[in-house]
Amino acid sequence: MKQKSILSAVFLLFAAGAAVAQGSVVVGGILDSAVRYVRNDGGGSIKSLVSGSNQTSRLYFRGDEDLGGGLSAGFWLESGVNADTGTSSGGTQFFDRRATLSLSGRGIGELRLGRDYVPTYAIWVRHDPYSHVGVAGSNNFSSSSQQGPIRSAFGTGPNTTVRSSNTVAYLLPSDLGGLEGGLMVAAGEGGTAANGQDKLIGGRIGWQSTSFGAHASRVVTSNDLTASGKFKDTLFAVNGSVGQVRMNAALRKYEQALSEETILLLSTVVTLGQVELKASYLRANMKGKVGTTVIDANDATQIGLGAVYSLSKRSALYVQGARINNDGKASFSIPGGSTMVAGGSSTAFEAGMRHNF
Repeated sequence: MKQKSILSAVFLLFAAGAAVAQGSVVVGGILDSAVRYVRNDGGGSIKSLVSGSNQTSRLYFRGDEDLGGGLSAGFWLESGVNADTGTSSGGTQFFDRRATLSLSGRGIGELRLGRDYVPTYAIWVRHDPYSHVGVAGSNNFSSSSQQGPIRSAFGTGPNTTVRSSNTVAYLLPSDLGGLEGGLMVAAGEGGTAANGQDKLIGGRIGWQSTSFGAHASRVVTSNDLTASGKFKDTLFAVNGSVGQVRMNAALRKYEQALSEETILLLSTVVTLGQVELKASYLRANMKGKVGTTVIDANDATQIGLGAVYSLSKRSALYVQGARINNDGKASFSIPGGSTMVAGGSSTAFEAGMRHNF
């Protein structure tokens, strides 16, 4: 009886170990803080402590379970964190960055449900060396701050230039020799743009190797504000690497009714041991009109420079700066500054630290 009890205990121990091995849950995140200085023409300067200038501060929970036969189920819950204040960046929308449930299989691909990145952004952010954040991020030209297609289609509420809620997406398998792509649809659910309930359809296709990549993507969104025309987001991008130098070029166009905003992004990243040097050039070209307001002359240019020093695989120090020059009545500005006059310039510098956990 004693031997049977011992054997039973060992069997249960191995059975429990096998069950744990079939699935895993990971808790992790990023904390990123920087001191920032922003000066806008006509509004003076502001100094502040900000969150997420090298990578967005966040907390995530992700896990997967091996279902056998090459199939697996998984989830991903991710919440933005304001490291400077300790608050959630999503407000009442706690998992504002991502909330997905997925089913994937070897050679089949992945079916993903929930709130996730739209196809155009998934490609765009790869070519922005500042990851769409910080004083030099391309996010400075993808906002509703200006008269243009984004504000016309979404007002000042959430937009689909980065994420969409209520999505169903399919992603190609990752073992196709560099070929990649996916499709995404989202139901508006009878809601409004102000509540982030947009009807969406989009996709992306591309090929990426270690030294070269070419990609194309398009997303079309409609809501209660787009009766005059759907919001269209189109992207073409290429990248290439030579030794320790990576170069990127991307062209993204936002369209809604009679208004357009085309953004050209050129960037390079040079890796020298523990140091990463970054440079980018962005040009926002506005065209057409919103209602009776002509926006043709409201263009802007942004130049960004930065450096990251890796203290370890998980921690880094960084410095970066940027300047935006506006034309016409444009008033694009770097976040964290004061109100700026139309046609003015916005200049900013920041230095910070990032830790991945």
